[in-house]
Amino acid sequence: MNDPHTLDVAHFLQGLRFSRYHLRILVLCCLVTFFDGQDFSALAYALPYIRDEMGITNAMTGYVSAAAFLGQMIGSLFGSYVGDVFGRRPVIAACTIGSAILTFAVGFAATPEQLIALRFVSGLAIGGLLGPVWALSIESMPRAMRATSVTIIMLGFSCGSASAGPIANWIAPALGWQGIFWVSGALTGVFALILFFKLPESARWAVATCKPRERIAPMLAPFDPGVAIDGYQRFILPDEREAAGSANPVHKLRELFAGPLAMVTPLIWAAYFCSSFAIYLMSAYAVIFMENLGLARQDAAWLGSLGAILGALGGVALLTLTERRGPAWIALAPLLGVPLVLLVGTGAAIATPAFVPVLLLVAVMVGTGHAAVISITTIYYSSAVRASGGGWASFVAKFAAVAAPIFGARFLAGRAGAMAGYTFTAVCLTGIVVCVLLLAYFARKLKSDPARRAAPAD
Repeated sequence: MNDPHTLDVAHFLQGLRFSRYHLRILVLCCLVTFFDGQDFSALAYALPYIRDEMGITNAMTGYVSAAAFLGQMIGSLFGSYVGDVFGRRPVIAACTIGSAILTFAVGFAATPEQLIALRFVSGLAIGGLLGPVWALSIESMPRAMRATSVTIIMLGFSCGSASAGPIANWIAPALGWQGIFWVSGALTGVFALILFFKLPESARWAVATCKPRERIAPMLAPFDPGVAIDGYQRFILPDEREAAGSANPVHKLRELFAGPLAMVTPLIWAAYFCSSFAIYLMSAYAVIFMENLGLARQDAAWLGSLGAILGALGGVALLTLTERRGPAWIALAPLLGVPLVLLVGTGAAIATPAFVPVLLLVAVMVGTGHAAVISITTIYYSSAVRASGGGWASFVAKFAAVAAPIFGARFLAGRAGAMAGYTFTAVCLTGIVVCVLLLAYFARKLKSDPARRAAPAD
């Protein structure tokens, strides 16, 4: 289109170089997931102390751990839908504030039943923001940074998860396990106030959902101050299908299976399911597993934190290959992880000098694979349904997240149980490899631009 008063927003945004404004958005999104991860993982590091104080059974431990995952599952679906209808920014801000308040409240739980209830409602907020924050990042970054930006954002989640370990080691001796939640919630609350004033809305979402130009122009202007955005009277997204009826959740779901996506979407869900089972089994019980295998509790906490950070960094490194060579490279991390996990599961590495390095590498490979899988959960969808795409993928994956701590409670009985837990993790990693390789095959049928991949869903 040659109309000088019409701006092709897709071409404008994707053709930009990475700027300070892009960096601002990326940092804010990273901090959102950092505190999200910190609040979510607080329980994993508090759980050994809670078990000692409350004397809860292995089965009840599973229910306590699963409560937040169940909340996340429901929250991810609702939050992503609301994010597609009302915008990314209000959902992210509201969920961050809710996470702060509810995480702080967990510290006042006096019984396992209260823990279950409070972790469930806090999980609603924690899960509700992931789909919108992934969408905001993908829609704001230059083309070469879209998938990588999601992985960088989830690096924030992993670092936040890892930060819960030092908080537990420093705070629990002085304030008890309750202090872990009080400190995590308070820190998130401070950030939520900053976020409320600094987080922008997705300009691409605003165009896709036909918002007035007076609202869209200020969203686009900061990306390139040298362009006179106010001079354009119309903003279009020619690389995306029309979003007619986009407020209808059934319509949104159908869009995720239009054309070649009919094969791609189920494989994304399956890969994310397997990866979530592995990562959340380790997230919930890795400290207890390592303690049962002979490590001191605080050493296990530090090792878990380091593994989470290195795994997230590994995901960023792996995505540099994926961006250039395709999604099949995502299978590299879980493929390398299978023999490493089996070294622990079979006992071959236990009580040897390689034990701690192998445990660390296991955490790195599980985390790397999970970060890489997350990066493709929304990349193939158009802006009008992108948050829904991520939300539905997260919803399906949370079935694994809910099941992992309940099923994994059978692995809490001493050294043999911990070894069985690692062996089961190898099965999950194998599932990721199979799903990702199939996904890479079917994704080749999609056009290079994700918004043009789907045929109309009449």
